[in-house]
Amino acid sequence: MIDKELKKFIKESLNEDLKDGDHTSLACIDINVINSAQLIIKEDGIIAGIKLAILIFGYVDKSLKIKTFLNDGDTVKKGDIALIVKGNSRSILLAERLVLNCMQEMSAIASKTRHICNLISTTSTKILDTRKTTPLNRMIQKWAVKIGGGYNHRYGLYDMIMIKDNHIDFSNGITNAIQKTKNYLINNNLKLDVIVETRNIHEVNEVLKEGGIKRILLDNFNFKDTKEAVRIIKNKFEIESSGGITEDNILEYAKCGVDYISLGSLTHTIKNFDLSLKAI
Repeated sequence: MIDKELKKFIKESLNEDLKDGDHTSLACIDINVINSAQLIIKEDGIIAGIKLAILIFGYVDKSLKIKTFLNDGDTVKKGDIALIVKGNSRSILLAERLVLNCMQEMSAIASKTRHICNLISTTSTKILDTRKTTPLNRMIQKWAVKIGGGYNHRYGLYDMIMIKDNHIDFSNGITNAIQKTKNYLINNNLKLDVIVETRNIHEVNEVLKEGGIKRILLDNFNFKDTKEAVRIIKNKFEIESSGGITEDNILEYAKCGVDYISLGSLTHTIKNFDLSLKAI
């Protein structure tokens, strides 16, 4: 059973490509021709999107037969075969580009996420994604982060309250923003986790004084201030670091004792993973 949102994604993505027909296939391939194609890995990394590919092929044509040789999250090397699809040639070609587009992006994200997770594997810090995703592709991008070993932050504006710098400034201060948020949740009978972004130790202390939240985000803190924030927050709230964190310094931030590190680069700065679907 395909998730409703995932089914919608597949349907709309195929419709964007197909419109009134795949005229190339209609022109040169007879309607009942049966063929096979294999999905070839062309670089080393982490494969992701195999389950999605199966769903796409099945949505296009339920009679297509797919044999998989790898699972999502497997470490792969150039030359490996992920799957073989057999069936109506027109159907295979209709699904081909969407399968490749999704798997190339997802594998790139999963590979990058796994690499980042490995960099801090000696600590207990978890890697989070962000909302810095391609519009309408968030679902599969966040899926890929999980395949790579990371964790999903909020999916959107609807499933968590995150009081950021502009919310704070527009609310005339961090205390006002938190108090208004508490009242909003009560008045609307909502149960949502609350994260508050802080820009300095002073704001951390303001949040600690007000309380009533789940996590404090340390935005663009240096190592010294991160360690100080961790010391004063102790186990009162979860701690997340974000901003200015790179592969070169992420281990040092993790060693400061934060619970999470969030990275927009997991999804917005990637180079597609090299895959191809070839007839056999």
